[in-house]
Amino acid sequence: MNDAPVGVFDSGVGGLSVLREIRQQLPNESLLYVADSGYVPYGEKSPEQIRQRSRAIADFLLGQGAKTLVVACNTATAAAVNDLRSLYDLPIIGMEPAVKPAALATRSGIVGVLATTGTLQSAKFAALLDRFAGSVKVITQPCPGLVELIEQGELQGPRIEALLRGFTAPLLAAGCDTLILGCTHYPFIRGVLQHLLPAEVNLIDTGAAVARHLHGRLADANLLAAGPSVAERFWTSGNVEQMRNVLPVLWKHDAKVEWLPV
Repeated sequence: MNDAPVGVFDSGVGGLSVLREIRQQLPNESLLYVADSGYVPYGEKSPEQIRQRSRAIADFLLGQGAKTLVVACNTATAAAVNDLRSLYDLPIIGMEPAVKPAALATRSGIVGVLATTGTLQSAKFAALLDRFAGSVKVITQPCPGLVELIEQGELQGPRIEALLRGFTAPLLAAGCDTLILGCTHYPFIRGVLQHLLPAEVNLIDTGAAVARHLHGRLADANLLAAGPSVAERFWTSGNVEQMRNVLPVLWKHDAKVEWLPV
């Protein structure tokens, strides 16, 4: 099982921001990635719809021999990770907005969260605030339309900037000095955010932390691969040609994209 692949999935291409951290920190692991772009964004789906898609994709990845699953999507983690853990006897790693590190990092005591509506409305996010926010004031900002542009590979330009100015303006006005990128798509527009925001505003995401957690879980289970890894494999439930065009922009490696038969 050690040389079996790690299965990673997201509602679309956003989870590639997590995949690149996994590739950097665990170079010996072989990786499988599913972009469920035919159903993006998950933030507008019901929890039951997300659970159904997550189960179907998990079954597919396990059928491809995956030894562990990474749910590289905050919304899918909130809606489905407990369900998946009850169904499958293997390590399953989820995502969650970085409330704890943001609460420790803020100087003003005010933290902003950019995320999808589904993540912000979830019970899991509410529990995160209860556990880690403490006396820190957390201001949430849903970002409709942002995922869709990133899915198309539009990572800069006037449309992205207009959306981000609108989303961040109330957070800055409230005194936020730390912003959580609460969706795996958003690290791909970190550069635009840094250009638009004051230099003292700190941006936090959880991709690197998830890769470290995955390493620890695999080590504990004696499942770390000795390597070398084989080429990554990619599937999408959306437009295959679109993902083939976007992948070199986001992943920056040559890769084959296949249609997801789920």
